[in-house]
Amino acid sequence: MHFETRCVHTGVDKDSTWLSATTPIYPSSTFRWDNLDGHRGFDYTRSGNPTRRALEENLAALEGGIDCRATSTGMSAIAGVLHLFQPGDHIIAGHDIYGGTYRLFDAVFRKMGIDFEFVRMGDPENVRKALRPNTKCIWIETPSNPLLNIVDIQAICDVAKSAGVITIADNTFLSPYLQRPFEFGVDIVVHSTTKYLNGHSDVVGGAIITRDKAHAERVSYVVNALGLACSPFDAWLVLRGVKTLGPRMEAHQKGAQALAEFLNGQPTVAKVYYPGLTDHPQHALAKRQQKGFGAMLSFDVQGGRPAVEKILSKLTLFQLAESLGGVESLIEYPDTMSHASMTEPARREAGITASTLRVSVGIEHPDDLVADFRQALEG
Repeated sequence: MHFETRCVHTGVDKDSTWLSATTPIYPSSTFRWDNLDGHRGFDYTRSGNPTRRALEENLAALEGGIDCRATSTGMSAIAGVLHLFQPGDHIIAGHDIYGGTYRLFDAVFRKMGIDFEFVRMGDPENVRKALRPNTKCIWIETPSNPLLNIVDIQAICDVAKSAGVITIADNTFLSPYLQRPFEFGVDIVVHSTTKYLNGHSDVVGGAIITRDKAHAERVSYVVNALGLACSPFDAWLVLRGVKTLGPRMEAHQKGAQALAEFLNGQPTVAKVYYPGLTDHPQHALAKRQQKGFGAMLSFDVQGGRPAVEKILSKLTLFQLAESLGGVESLIEYPDTMSHASMTEPARREAGITASTLRVSVGIEHPDDLVADFRQALEG
């Protein structure tokens, strides 16, 4: 089946009694056993739930994995996969990753004995040089948050395989509709389902998708042992949202392309970060490994924070808020919002400045979004 068809139908047909057209919500915390030796597949919702399992089947099919575990947040998905590693292990990650991921790595798991090294992953040679005998994982985030730098997934996977280490990719920014890391050799994919997979800004959740049986079994054990699983109602909301993932992503990126092209020609805009622009330094790479360029873009304005505040005060369609991937357009200031958990030197090293704004383009008409920015920039 085509991708859009799998979005609608995979994991849905679970009601053999009433033949419900949508997957039911099973809010039960516990399930009766048939006898002392067996049950019908579920015993306790922390360990497994029919609604959550339906979502997991859907997401595994969309990414091309063999299994999935849906978690309570995107960060709990990342925390879950980090429990695959031990004190003394070394993990390589990009220098410009999401601030929450950076914080979890640098301020939490580093204290638990795992060593992290942040490199400019746009050049695979930097990753190769960072390899150590105790390196166990290369963490891939592409496009990066918030500056939309592109990592050559195939090249990084080749480096990883030559060294016998695994790769984990955060595919939140594009969703499996626009990018499927397993096709390039990635071992594990994580998502914040809060974002495009759900798409309606009304749930937080995460997912860990595996393509190897050993990884699937270990992830399942960790998610259950740590109590990381998402609630049945949250799973149902994401399963509802994912049905429209294909058409939503097309609408999202249509607006993003129009807005990026507009901003790119404005004298008050110093730089636009969007791989869909032909002058983006990694446009060709993005075109090769992605089905589209996505709906996230960032830009630097002339004039620093005062100019930022002036623009934000005049926008009417773009809500000043963190998060991304919803049907409504959002704008945020990474320096004090999404990436505030990074140190200022780390933000500057990543390229985030006091002039940087990040935009999550919704599904509103592109003309209206461009018009809103025109009046904000020219007013």
